[in-house]
Amino acid sequence: MTTALPPQYEPQATEAKWQTAWEQEQVFKADPNHPGQPYCVVIPPPNVTGSLHMGHAFESALIDTLVRYHRMRGDNTLWLPGTDHASIAVQTILERQLKAEGTNRYDLGREKFLERAWQWKAESGGTIVNQLRRLGVSVDWSRERFTLDEALSQAVRKAFVQLYEEGLVYRGNYLVNWCPESQSAVSDLEVENKEVNGHLWYFRYPLSDGSGELVVATTRPETMLGDTGVAVNPKDPRYQGLIGKTLTLPIMNREIPIVGDELVDPEFGTGCVKVTPAHDPNDFVMGQRHNLAFINILNKDGSLNENGGPFVGQDRFEARKNVVKKLEELGYLVKIEDYKHTVPYSDRGKVPVEPLLSTQWFVKIEPLAQKALYCLDQEQSPRFVPERWTKVYRDWLVKLKDWCISRQLWWGHQIPAWYVVSETAGEITEHTPFVVAHDETEALEKAQGQYGESVQLVQDPDVLDTWFSSGLWPFSTMGWPNTTQDLATYYPTTTLVTGFDIIFFWVARMTMMAGHFTGQMPFKDVYIHGLVRDENGKKMSKSANNGIDPLILINKYGTDALRYTLIREVAGAGQDISLQYNRKTDESESVEASRNFANKLWNAARFVMMNLHGETPASLGQPHPQDLELADQWMLSRLHQIITQTRHQIENYGLGEAAKSLYEFIWGDFCDWYIELVKSRLWCDEGDSSRRVAQQVLAAVLESILKLLHPFMPHITEELWQNLSQRPGEFLALQAYPTVDPAFIQPELEQSFDLLIGVIRTIRNLRAEADIKPGVKVAVILQSENAIERAILEQGQAYLQDLGKLEGLTITPQLENEGLQCIAGVVETVQVLIPLSGVVDIDQLRSKLTKKLEKVQKEAQSQQKRLENPGFVNQAPEAVIQSVRDTLAAALKQVEILQERLARL
Repeated sequence: MTTALPPQYEPQATEAKWQTAWEQEQVFKADPNHPGQPYCVVIPPPNVTGSLHMGHAFESALIDTLVRYHRMRGDNTLWLPGTDHASIAVQTILERQLKAEGTNRYDLGREKFLERAWQWKAESGGTIVNQLRRLGVSVDWSRERFTLDEALSQAVRKAFVQLYEEGLVYRGNYLVNWCPESQSAVSDLEVENKEVNGHLWYFRYPLSDGSGELVVATTRPETMLGDTGVAVNPKDPRYQGLIGKTLTLPIMNREIPIVGDELVDPEFGTGCVKVTPAHDPNDFVMGQRHNLAFINILNKDGSLNENGGPFVGQDRFEARKNVVKKLEELGYLVKIEDYKHTVPYSDRGKVPVEPLLSTQWFVKIEPLAQKALYCLDQEQSPRFVPERWTKVYRDWLVKLKDWCISRQLWWGHQIPAWYVVSETAGEITEHTPFVVAHDETEALEKAQGQYGESVQLVQDPDVLDTWFSSGLWPFSTMGWPNTTQDLATYYPTTTLVTGFDIIFFWVARMTMMAGHFTGQMPFKDVYIHGLVRDENGKKMSKSANNGIDPLILINKYGTDALRYTLIREVAGAGQDISLQYNRKTDESESVEASRNFANKLWNAARFVMMNLHGETPASLGQPHPQDLELADQWMLSRLHQIITQTRHQIENYGLGEAAKSLYEFIWGDFCDWYIELVKSRLWCDEGDSSRRVAQQVLAAVLESILKLLHPFMPHITEELWQNLSQRPGEFLALQAYPTVDPAFIQPELEQSFDLLIGVIRTIRNLRAEADIKPGVKVAVILQSENAIERAILEQGQAYLQDLGKLEGLTITPQLENEGLQCIAGVVETVQVLIPLSGVVDIDQLRSKLTKKLEKVQKEAQSQQKRLENPGFVNQAPEAVIQSVRDTLAAALKQVEILQERLARL
């Protein structure tokens, strides 16, 4: 009896082998001409600067399980991979490098800077792609996309030009969120509001006519340098008589008006607010309403510009301290209060953003959002799983403001707009004429048609927000705006798998862009998964330094073990999962348990193949139904039940439930019971028909198990299937997923078999209780007044005798000898009794159990006294007290068990 399988499973070698083979043989290459129903997923493109983290591993495992299942189901399946160019992240890396070299991007120039960026991308930008390969993702690598690929850049230019020509893209001087760290505008969705402990400063502003003063309150004293008014609520009786008068702005000595505006909350501070139209969204609105001046006091790096008076050149936070100090010196500081308030932070730069008056490009959101809302309300598209996220998505679509899409960066899609500098002596302002075109040639033609042959053009130096190109991802990757076979076959995509924290960043933008440009929602379902939390249930993050490197666990336990653990931990769609992890040893009990499951499957498959003697499922063929024994029928019924259950769970996004059910079926029903039940048949003579049937069922069930489990644990199942099937050139990944044959399902038989298994388990437990050595055979009495139970026991007595190691078995409706010395247990209404006379020394066993009971009782008494001691309870740490309680509870349970065992004797 030989097998090609080594005694132990080595995941690293096996996984690397199949990852290479799948890719080299293009096993996952999609074909638009495939006859199946299209099933398409586009990868949520990770940043090209990224490296694999546990969130990537979790999301990829979920997607790959769905994709592999649908491919095996016969669907025309495409999982399209790719990465995002990550404008801010890449530029930050490069500018740090240049700073270390004593230079900057301006010294280098745009052309050289972009050359360096592409060089960085070629050398370092593939890290996360190679790490994704380690996960064994079944993507079509021949279709890998990058958001700066020429074809995708063409799509971006087409989208921008079309939106502009439709009046949905405009350029204007508006207040934007400015990130001083990246020195770029950021959208509202890239701003994270954080609650901070700050201060509220109260300052006196004197009336210009010397008749008094107003006291204003502010959380940003430095912005007072740009004040051009003070506002009060026109209904506030305290200040109605002052509206129309003027104040003299301290330090700057600028005369500014008092205006009445209902935007002012009379309850905030003193009811008087300073108005800085160039540095606050509400002030911007009031400034426009009352024709106030707009004075910008900040440079792009967050320092004060020439409008900052004596504080020019100072950082904004340094200037804050100095402004307060100066106002105090001048006698204008009234008081300072502690104040908890919300401060907007740049999601990328991790610093407080500044509302800054700036000329930027914007997209009108409302028309795009209306199309997405229509599809949601009228067509229920896309469908969110779990459904509760539908409301979150809808609310965001309703609340979205116009989208600032220009970024003051060089790495990215340069805005396809050209300024006619010959008309403005080379200086670009918000009033500089411009043309929007797909390329420079078209721009020149347009400009010459409008401004004459001698025009000079300069392309807008800014780039588009990364989310602009990402919003086109589901269809630009398929070839849009060109008409392609991929676009016709695979779009709209089927499922988007993503985290809840990206619904507004990405999902809403994709639905708005797709609705506008293709008339369809870009995906049918949006499966929202939760977060991977650490061993303490906390969200993993760089700032908390509690992330877990998935590659450490992959190297220790294997990819399949990690993937399976992450999926199995999902209690329900959208639920967070916790991953047990010891940071000192880099060990994980939960991943180790999955590795043990892989080993269990390996050993079971090895045993089966050794006993097939070179035969395969195909060569063995299917057994005749009339030849199936009771255990065979039970096993096939359980198999087809689990096929039904697994398919239903996967198709309804119950991946965690499917993983758990397969685990219980494979480890319990197949490995622990069926293999044990047929061992004696496998060791019969070669021509024995019962042996042949056992081999046929073992081979068929094992092959089905490998197919069922493949989407979850692709590498080990591929390796085992190759050895089992012996079909060179074929892949398990492309085999048909098991289908249900209702003829095999026998619920009543399964119920009967549960009774047999329960009796066998009880016999084993009773043997252990009585310290009966494994090699000793015993007699067992099974008593039940239920005729149906007795019939089941009679039918399965061969299994009872074999697995219970019995030398005698009595099945009776009534016990004849009530005084029999035995150890007993109960299964349903069946009493299981093992007579002990002649099997064990009863007096010796009783003595042994009594001594053990006395020892455990002493331990329980000791722990009870500690808990009754006020000094211990009042002084010991809660963790120590809880440990004593746990020890006492365990001891009392042992006392109960030992007393029961003695009573049985």
